[in-house]
Amino acid sequence: MHNNFKTANEAFHDLYWRIVRDGVDFAGTKALFNAGFYIENPALNDIKDSKVKREWSVKYAEAEWQWYLSGDRNIAKLGDLYGKVPAIWKRMADEQGNVNSNYGYQWQRGYGHVSQLEHVIKLLKDNPETRQAAISIYDGKEHLDYKTDTPCTYAIQFTILHGKLDMSVLMRSNDLWYGFCNDQYQFSNLQMYVAQKLDLPIGVYYHYAHNLHLYNDKLPVMNERQYHL
Repeated sequence: MHNNFKTANEAFHDLYWRIVRDGVDFAGTKALFNAGFYIENPALNDIKDSKVKREWSVKYAEAEWQWYLSGDRNIAKLGDLYGKVPAIWKRMADEQGNVNSNYGYQWQRGYGHVSQLEHVIKLLKDNPETRQAAISIYDGKEHLDYKTDTPCTYAIQFTILHGKLDMSVLMRSNDLWYGFCNDQYQFSNLQMYVAQKLDLPIGVYYHYAHNLHLYNDKLPVMNERQYHL
């Protein structure tokens, strides 16, 4: 069982069928626990898979990226960028329209007037061998606020290795169908953003999920052999 993929699309294909074959029944899903893999070419982050009918929208993913980049966690901003607010974000928003799972809002927070993202970039510029270039997303101090909207990502860490910028994403839970497809787009864009600030090429994108799953309604009606024909 290999854990390296050339592109996000290849990762999606392989992991989909790996979950179908090897996943355990868990809370209305089939799930793999402690799943880790890496993508060699993070810039190739489009998902193109009509065989399992995942109609992924790069237009929406790009709007979500711009929303994250703005640091504004209110769903009204996403509506301005995309033209409408997807139902899932409406369900997750509080009464003011704010969501905890806007990762851009999380990485823009930080140390006084310096955001976590700015701090990480400065650390890497000052010391390319630092092991401290990490962004915290899940904040235990805010646990009581995590009622209908708990961030799925714990942390993001950057490392300069062999002259390239590698990035690792650590998640408590990751839905392959919706979550991974859009999350990897946002995170790979973040990797490219930081690499550009450092004037470095991008390296490898590492992805770790304690629980990587498919909801039961996304399981296939055809078998794996039919898929590969």
